[in-house]
Amino acid sequence: MAAEITREELLLLGRCPFFRGADEALLRRVLALPGVTAEAFPAGEAVYQPHQFRRCLGFLLSGQVQVTNAALSVSVLEAGELFGAAALYNDLPDYATTLTARSPCRILFLPQEDVDRLLGEESLLRQNYLRYLSGRIRFLSGRLGALAQTGAEGKLARYLLSSGAPSVHAPATDLAKRLGLSRASLYRAFESLETAGLICREGKTVFVLDRGGLEGVL
Repeated sequence: MAAEITREELLLLGRCPFFRGADEALLRRVLALPGVTAEAFPAGEAVYQPHQFRRCLGFLLSGQVQVTNAALSVSVLEAGELFGAAALYNDLPDYATTLTARSPCRILFLPQEDVDRLLGEESLLRQNYLRYLSGRIRFLSGRLGALAQTGAEGKLARYLLSSGAPSVHAPATDLAKRLGLSRASLYRAFESLETAGLICREGKTVFVLDRGGLEGVL
């Protein structure tokens, strides 16, 4: 029996990094795989936690999920994002990250054996997944580099450059926690880089205006 999702959820699934560019026929075939499930979680319920996790890719269809890692760093997943790549082929006895429903949410789970099958059969999904993992590696490398930076401007510049995108959605509270900065230090760094003409902000979105200039801050 196929996993049941709404039309809106199907469209959202087609825009997520793993399925980007897939037609509806492929998405329907994935939903019909026997191990694929769509599940609802109330706010506050654990999705993944140490010693209780699944070797699955998870696709957030609605709501928000809070991610807390072993270092107690917190981030938030929004609808359309995926998770679970680190747990998929992890031979360690537990998975050090805890995922908790921050609001009522629905998640599609794609088990490891189905991921393996799809990657072997569908070149589009294989390319998408490699692109996604490469992006994660760049992002995590950037975060490690940011921790080595002594100045707030350097940490912020490295983070913005690590995304590789012309703009970054960066709520101040989450970003301050990621970079290990106080909100006051983060805002001073924003102001410094904006005054230099390297970035500009519109609400919670930061636009990179001068990548070369940002690299010079490092």
